[in-house]
Amino acid sequence: MTMEVAPAKSESAGRKAGAFGGGALIGAMGGLIGLGGAEFRLPLLIGVFQFGALEAVILNKAMSLVVVASALPFRARTVPFEAIGAHWTIVVNLLAGSLAGAWLGAGWATRLKSQTLYRVIAVMLATIAAVLLVAHNPALAGHPLAQGTLQTGLGVIVGFGIGVVAALMGVAGGELLIPTLVLLYGVDLKLAGSLSLAVSLPTMLVGFARYSRDSSFVVLGRNRVFVLIMAAGSVLGSFLGGQLLGVVPIGILLPVLAATLLLSALKIWRHQ
Repeated sequence: MTMEVAPAKSESAGRKAGAFGGGALIGAMGGLIGLGGAEFRLPLLIGVFQFGALEAVILNKAMSLVVVASALPFRARTVPFEAIGAHWTIVVNLLAGSLAGAWLGAGWATRLKSQTLYRVIAVMLATIAAVLLVAHNPALAGHPLAQGTLQTGLGVIVGFGIGVVAALMGVAGGELLIPTLVLLYGVDLKLAGSLSLAVSLPTMLVGFARYSRDSSFVVLGRNRVFVLIMAAGSVLGSFLGGQLLGVVPIGILLPVLAATLLLSALKIWRHQ
């Protein structure tokens, strides 16, 4: 009996170590570019830990909530809450679309066949890789793309799309929100990162609430220790990544991360 129990404990310990280490590495990559790392965590959950598509999305959503909630106070020294409050109209504008998008996106995800959801995730990962390369440019800040009623209307439409993507992938949506805030509203990149978190948190809560109505939500109960360990690693990694900001050249980092997402997208597209 002793020889049978030992391997099980060893495998469990290895899985826990992998969850914490993987979460920390992904959190650090995300922290370097102002993200929670969920875009990189999702392929890990599917490809390495072998969760099904919908289960991986729900797990990713739960861990993303922890990372986003902790990221706001982490950034408060650089971007105080008063600065976020001063731009509350932008947050409300995007939330007007993203909350509805998150609810509908989560509902669609629970109804999609597994193979279809794999394909949707793969396409979205490839799209985010393109956004990483094209739109993550601090020089674009300062000149809003639109103003007045047009800006408000575009904010609702874009917010809706981001809410759908965030729900379907279990991500915070920062890589789409940050370019939107810079391009559409003309805010600087540091402020955009914090405003993105302010929009992401309620958006993710709505998507999470919708997922809780589906039977697949039990995956959180079955894997609660795994979730807590990986989330802890993600939070630590995000903090360390933020401290490394400025040490690693973004000009080198972004193409590497984009290539990683593209390879992950290809692998998930082929996933059976």
